[in-house]
Amino acid sequence: MKSVAIIGGGITGLTAGFYLQRAGIPVTVYEASGRVGGAIQTLRRDGYLAEFGPNTILETSPKITQLVTDAGLQSRRLNPDSAAEARYVVRYQRPIEMPGSPLGFFTTPLFTLGAKLAVMREPFRPAKRDGQEESIANFVRRRLCAEFLDHAIDALVGGIYAGDPEKLSVQQAFPKLAALEEKYGSMIKGQILGARERKRRGEVAKDRAPKFSFDDGLQVLPDTLRERLGGAVTLNTSVTELAQNTHGWTVGFKSPAGTGQAEHSVVLYAGTAFRLAELNIVSPTSVDLKVFSEIRYPPVASVVLGFRREDVAHPCNGFGMLIPRIAGFKILGTIFSSALFPNRAPAGHLTLTSYIGGERCPELASLPEQQLFNVVCKDLQVLLGVRGKPTFQHTVFWPRAIPQYNLGYGKFRTLMTDIENRTPGLFFAGHYRDGISVGDSIASGLNSVERVEKFLKTGNVSANK
Repeated sequence: MKSVAIIGGGITGLTAGFYLQRAGIPVTVYEASGRVGGAIQTLRRDGYLAEFGPNTILETSPKITQLVTDAGLQSRRLNPDSAAEARYVVRYQRPIEMPGSPLGFFTTPLFTLGAKLAVMREPFRPAKRDGQEESIANFVRRRLCAEFLDHAIDALVGGIYAGDPEKLSVQQAFPKLAALEEKYGSMIKGQILGARERKRRGEVAKDRAPKFSFDDGLQVLPDTLRERLGGAVTLNTSVTELAQNTHGWTVGFKSPAGTGQAEHSVVLYAGTAFRLAELNIVSPTSVDLKVFSEIRYPPVASVVLGFRREDVAHPCNGFGMLIPRIAGFKILGTIFSSALFPNRAPAGHLTLTSYIGGERCPELASLPEQQLFNVVCKDLQVLLGVRGKPTFQHTVFWPRAIPQYNLGYGKFRTLMTDIENRTPGLFFAGHYRDGISVGDSIASGLNSVERVEKFLKTGNVSANK
């Protein structure tokens, strides 16, 4: 029977494996590490629950809702506390709540009158439709103003990508934003006029999408998918070579038991771009993957701290705060984890999850643990009025955290499609191709299932498209 090799046991690979197996297609998920989930990692200790990668999933598509249902996790799903909707951006050395309405925008101290007038003028600015890639920084300066870039978008980019707005491509990193200008000539007009189209597709804009987690953190989802897949998941197994043959692919791998090979009809690569660059492919068509090593993954440290409630002056009653570079702090932002979901901290305590490093200060991410704790505490003292010692502290260092969709990134996506078309039965999916959020990764896995099923039925290379 035709089988599928899935390289990578992150959420993309697990989602694809789960649905392929449900369709009656044998799969083997090869995961190089000793656990599944990739960047999704949850720890429960001393009454605290700490997330070291993503903290929530955005429900941008009904397909994400369907995955939760199909995995049998509706009863374990947690929606955020309704009182935790506030989001803050740091300015004037303090977190200021982002406005949630047009009236709130015009009365907020977050922006000056000049910036507010720039937003009002945005629908009347000429659209740029020359087909050339543009950085998100240039895009915002052109359509809004430098103040909006420095005090809002820079903070947002730091929170999402841990990236640099001068380098990130608006077409690649924020394609829907670029599409609004392309189609409607304006971001604001596009948000209004495009709402009906999104509703028809069953999609929700990310800034309005419901967020959710699970009773024991996000790790519940990959762990459950692994349970459903059973013996199809092989841990501590690194794929080192793919050899194309007349019947499909020979997968060469290395495990604690030694080296081995397995035959599969299809290979789906759902790992990271830097590991893809190390993979050797033997094929009648020349395939060189080394170029994918050029995709930038900056280092990031996740620092989770617990405090007594009375030792934090700020109410911490929202989602969290983002911090622009211009504010002069070390951390990129902080999520008010225990305000979002119950049982994230012991009674009378709270959990704060901060991120440090990224493109802004990559050297800080690899500091020794105690130095990291000290740096984060120093910023939190000023921003949130934290005093006293943490009652919980833990950090995870991600040496290569998030792929940067920088200017020119389109060449990598084009190359992936070209390789798929030249080597039938090889597919690419995941955060390096289809978006970096958990929801994007789930959608990427689901889309790859459709492509793989079509290929297995037709054997036609056009199924890759």
